[in-house]
Amino acid sequence: MWGLPFLTVLCPSERYARERGRPHRKLTDRARQGLLQVARWLPGRRIIAVTDSSYASIDLLDAVRDRVCMVSRLRLDARLFDPPPPRTARTLGRPRRTGERQPSLASRLENPAIQWSEAAIGAWYGGQEHRVEFISGTALWHHPGRAVPIRYVLVRDPARRFRPQAFLCTDLAASPADILAWFVRRWSMEVTFAETRRHLGIETQRQWSDLAIARTTPVLMGLFSVITLVANDLQKQGRLRPAATTWYRKEGPTFSDAIAAVRRKLWAAPYFHTSASKDEQQKIPRALFNSLLNNACYAA
Repeated sequence: MWGLPFLTVLCPSERYARERGRPHRKLTDRARQGLLQVARWLPGRRIIAVTDSSYASIDLLDAVRDRVCMVSRLRLDARLFDPPPPRTARTLGRPRRTGERQPSLASRLENPAIQWSEAAIGAWYGGQEHRVEFISGTALWHHPGRAVPIRYVLVRDPARRFRPQAFLCTDLAASPADILAWFVRRWSMEVTFAETRRHLGIETQRQWSDLAIARTTPVLMGLFSVITLVANDLQKQGRLRPAATTWYRKEGPTFSDAIAAVRRKLWAAPYFHTSASKDEQQKIPRALFNSLLNNACYAA
């Protein structure tokens, strides 16, 4: 499974901005702008943004949660609180920002009295089903002066193959199983980055022009999406078959198969015409020609 890039945002470093006398915009600020832009483009769609811990920022989550459902990692020592109690006519003083503080997620791991639930996550890493134990609830994630309501999911592996970890979601009605399934799907983005680097040269280009730097990566990311969509149509037509050897069998096509199929479709039509009539002499036998073309598609 691959993620299809559709929008890129250039994030210059703080040093880059300082050397040019420009104000620096943090990664989370640019993420907020990009997420809200996508929400404006798709007003009728539910948008679920799955991020790593770099985007687990209270300010970012609070800014976009009305338009975008955010899913990210959560620190085990995060400050979690109950919602503030309702005010009455007899309540004095300023309105409370939070209620009572909840036990930390790290302390809950050590509490033997907590009842854990089980769930089977079907799309686990590697496509295999995996059973996990979890506890979940809602809370205010609070830092002095800032707070955002979240649903947290604390996960542990009964087989102890990975360390306990926690996740958050800004949709308080989301189920823990959905939150875990959404986060696991983030693996498709990692695969996309690996494939674009391996086959399209992402992060290997060497430009000195600012415009070239700004343009090359978005174009290559867009090329990945175009290749994938064309290859998907070819697969529906039965024209995309994974390459295999006697010692290595693929269950499904990889991006190398996809890009080879698209090359074969583009090259065979305008550039590699062969004799139209069986009466004409064939200098290159059809089987040999197809073999050479297929090797060129994978080697290019």
